Amino acid sequence: MSPDQSASSSTVEELAVGVPGGELAVLRWPAAEPDAPVVLALHGITANGLAWELVARELAGRVTLLAPDLRGRAGSAGLGGPYGMDRHADDAALVLRQLAGGAGKVAVAGHSMGAFVTTRLAVRHPELVRRVVLVDGGVGFPLPAGTSTEALAELLGPALARLSMTFADMAAYRAFWRAHPAWSSLDEAAAEGYLVRDLTGQEPRLRSACVREAVEADGGQLLSDPQAAAAVRQLPCPAELLWAERGLLDDPQGVYDEQRLAAAGLAGLDLTLRQIKDSNHYSILMGQVGAPLVAERILAAAGLG
Repeated sequence: MSPDQSASSSTVEELAVGVPGGELAVLRWPAAEPDAPVVLALHGITANGLAWELVARELAGRVTLLAPDLRGRAGSAGLGGPYGMDRHADDAALVLRQLAGGAGKVAVAGHSMGAFVTTRLAVRHPELVRRVVLVDGGVGFPLPAGTSTEALAELLGPALARLSMTFADMAAYRAFWRAHPAWSSLDEAAAEGYLVRDLTGQEPRLRSACVREAVEADGGQLLSDPQAAAAVRQLPCPAELLWAERGLLDDPQGVYDEQRLAAAGLAGLDLTLRQIKDSNHYSILMGQVGAPLVAERILAAAGLG
């Protein structure tokens, strides 16, 4: 972990939870009241727990928010495989058992890949989950024949490319992300801590603390394994999907649209669909438009809405 790689808010704590193979780093934003609900939040495929910082600010201490760095990312980069949705889901279950053991069933939110982990968590550990909020992820839809892990680079673009790069200093890393098509729509103050947490090593050879092997294993499963996308149809609890109007590169084609959702076979599920206008795959979580709406739906899922 680099010298500055710590949670960026004075109200957030960093904890360690024992899991197979070592310890999982977990960020915790404590609630203002001791009997407030607990919420678990799971980040995307190349992200870290500070992706939830702006949402945490919007929650304003009304819940205790737990946001782990998933295995192979940031503070949990030292945890090796196996990776995959089930392993992440079981790690998340251990987080809840160790840090929220007396809270009963809790609301769980997941962004992008974290939404797929969320559905697996609810299916594998239904005694822990009361409702789920899926943020631009968690619902699979038919992919073109022949889709393979080679599509991952095209899908993730700069987010994946950076894993093979080094950076002279923090300024160079900021410049790399500011060139990302979606970055201008993010809250820059919140994004700063997220970026710092993603870096490891020493100048002039800083690099992302996200392990490429983990990303490729997880992404390959999402692209090729039908079971990875099936959990949303097996959920034992109510769910809500918040989907961004625009895509990962701020392109007009979002991860979801009406046609893709219609093809996903969601009829009859206890799943509410909400489009978040004026948002892309990143800003739905880390932007001034998306974060308040995500926080609002998390509070509702936690029984406070």
